[in-house]
Amino acid sequence: MLKPSLQLKLGQTLTMTPQLQQAIRLLQLPVLDLNAQIQEALEENIMLEMEDLPDVPSTNAETTAEVETIKADEQWESRSTERIQDGGWNGEGRPITEFADESGQSLRDHLLWQLEMEHFSPREVMIGEAIVDSINDDGYLQADFDEILDCIDDESEVTEREIEKTLVKIQRLDPMGVGARTLSESLVLQLSQLDWGTPGLQLAIEIASDHLDLVASRDYGELRRSLRTTEDDLHTALALIRGCNPRPGTAVSSAAAEYVIPDVFVRKIDNHWQVEISPTGVPRLSVNQQYAKLLRGSSEHSVLKSQLQEARWLIRSLEIRNETLLKVATSIVARQTEFLEHGDEAMKPMVLRDVADEIGMHESTISRVTTNKYMHTPRGVFEFKYFFSSHLSSASGEDQSSTSVRAKIRKLISGENPAKPLSDSKITNLLKEEGISVARRTVAKYREAMNIPSSSDRRVRETR
Repeated sequence: MLKPSLQLKLGQTLTMTPQLQQAIRLLQLPVLDLNAQIQEALEENIMLEMEDLPDVPSTNAETTAEVETIKADEQWESRSTERIQDGGWNGEGRPITEFADESGQSLRDHLLWQLEMEHFSPREVMIGEAIVDSINDDGYLQADFDEILDCIDDESEVTEREIEKTLVKIQRLDPMGVGARTLSESLVLQLSQLDWGTPGLQLAIEIASDHLDLVASRDYGELRRSLRTTEDDLHTALALIRGCNPRPGTAVSSAAAEYVIPDVFVRKIDNHWQVEISPTGVPRLSVNQQYAKLLRGSSEHSVLKSQLQEARWLIRSLEIRNETLLKVATSIVARQTEFLEHGDEAMKPMVLRDVADEIGMHESTISRVTTNKYMHTPRGVFEFKYFFSSHLSSASGEDQSSTSVRAKIRKLISGENPAKPLSDSKITNLLKEEGISVARRTVAKYREAMNIPSSSDRRVRETR
């Protein structure tokens, strides 16, 4: 007969706290959008201040009473993704160095890039492209499965079950919540990516699934009665929902800023490449200590206490954002030293999993970090995503990156005889002579992606 016993086990788990959830959300914001959100937080949260601003004068009882009237409920809207500033500030009175942003990447481009970088089979890529073409700029799937089937070659004999399975994989891509068919489904997708031990998560999912109408009407009394929950538990669940983006696609496809600010600087010092977080761009925040002192040992001022907690979360979230950016950028630089030394032709193949495995993070997190984040190098300013490319085999056994192959194609075409431009087949053969195995259709694909006309069009253009 078995005897009852107690056992003590040690283990490690990752808990998605509201603080970590906020940090991940801030990761996907470019510097200008992040500045807009920080400015908004400074205006709304009395417990926050910029480190280099003068100390706030001592408050009095009347001021404290006015602060108490601040509404605790937040407005649920995605203002930070809809408002882009034309300039930035750094909290030190110095202007921010800005660079033109010519990337113009759409949500579609971002999703197709992930289809190539993550683990989709060729058949899933084919189906995924049809699904992505049916996702609008807000990130929602607007076609049913029959309409998606109509966009796929009949000879492929794709089934609705395959479409459904591929859609599930796409819904795990960045940005969180993409590929949903309704607002409710998008919120549930975003919430479901949190750790299941997160306080209030189960309640938040139930609200997102069945009670969004009550949230929209702010009928919290009826919501508590329907769910038979306490005010504190409801507040925790609603905070998780408000942390979601009701238009997830705008995190990528919102109007591009006219200028970008590098997030990191890469320099060669004493023959070693070093990565530093940009000293400009994001202001340094701190807690207003004079207001914080009012709360010590007091059981009142619940609104101020809530703002104090939010202020501390934001400050720590910004620290996590910088730490993550630095880890990812350092990993990229270590793998792409040859590119920094010699240019595009020396670019090494690298996918999301390579960096994710090295720094111990999920591939979706790496995708967020590499989107709309820029690295200033001696060779120019590049989006982090620029350094990622798929593997192509070579005769030497050392894989080539698609970026280096593009550079070689561009070099061959730039050195061709204008009277006898190189055909795609000829370029394929020249690459094979260099030990690079690539199909003619791949050469054509890369050439078209670089906006280089075909050989016949180049010859016609030269002889006119």
